[in-house]
Amino acid sequence: MVKRLWMALPALLLAGGCAVNPVSPPGPYAAVTPQMAAAGTDTGSRVRWGGVIVDVHPEKARTCFEVLGLPLDGDGRPEREHSLSEGRFIACSPGFYDPALYAKGREITVAGDITKVETHHIGGYAYRFPVVDAGAPHLWPRELPVRYLPGPCWNDPFCGPWGWPGPYPYAPWWR
Repeated sequence: MVKRLWMALPALLLAGGCAVNPVSPPGPYAAVTPQMAAAGTDTGSRVRWGGVIVDVHPEKARTCFEVLGLPLDGDGRPEREHSLSEGRFIACSPGFYDPALYAKGREITVAGDITKVETHHIGGYAYRFPVVDAGAPHLWPRELPVRYLPGPCWNDPFCGPWGWPGPYPYAPWWR
């Protein structure tokens, strides 16, 4: 009995470590960007978009997010390294989402159907926003900066990748 439990343990550990896409509803998703959807021809398409929150508008039964669209990586997280936007869009999710938590500058990914295209003003410019009727949005955690600390032989000419004293040619003559 104990032997069978030990044999099942690796399978249980591997099953618990599998990643699941955090954004619902499930795909397939149309290969449409917010810029392409602004023309209004892709209404009804199921999309998965993400980007950086620009503004949050809580309403009575739903919360709408204005998002600056960015390309998504394989996990569905917006890629901030890109300097070009895919266009802005509005994603409306049922329920209340706190604007303090879903604040300006946070990364978000949503999935849902394009319902319509609305025109709003950004400054004096009239901009066409595709509106996505989304499920629960996925708010990505903030990435903490990685701090690299120098090793034990930082800036030492006699130190190799294995520590001091390193192998030839950096080993001292008395070694």
